[in-house]
Amino acid sequence: MNINATLFLQAIVFAILVWFTMRFIWPPITKALDERAAKIAAGLAAADKAKSELAQANRKVEEQLAATRDEAGKRIADAERMAQGLVEDAKRRAEEEGAKIVAAAKAEAEQQSIRAREALRDEVAALAVKGAEAILRREVNPQVHAELLGRLKSEL
Repeated sequence: MNINATLFLQAIVFAILVWFTMRFIWPPITKALDERAAKIAAGLAAADKAKSELAQANRKVEEQLAATRDEAGKRIADAERMAQGLVEDAKRRAEEEGAKIVAAAKAEAEQQSIRAREALRDEVAALAVKGAEAILRREVNPQVHAELLGRLKSEL
């Protein structure tokens, strides 16, 4: 066989192979490649979308955390103010109660002092009467001289 005829025959077989490949094999391969490229593109788009949603969710979480921290700080400050108010109120009530107790004690002491003065006046009057009785060597009647004793009490 001649080399030209072999080369020509091989070219025809090659052309048939190319036509057969282009007609039956190449379209499913390109279709599969196009589908894979579309899936990859969709996956990348979904990944980008998920990434942006994650970033947005992280921002929302940070905002909520900041709001929660602020609210907790406000509540703590309110509680501290309330506690301080309760402490101040308790101090004020304790001081008022202490002042009442001191005033009552002073009034009681004043009354006891007045009673002691009265008792002392009575004793001094009795002693004065006894002294006068001893000096005069006669008995002095306290009922008769009640006015004189009353004056003596008031002078003491």
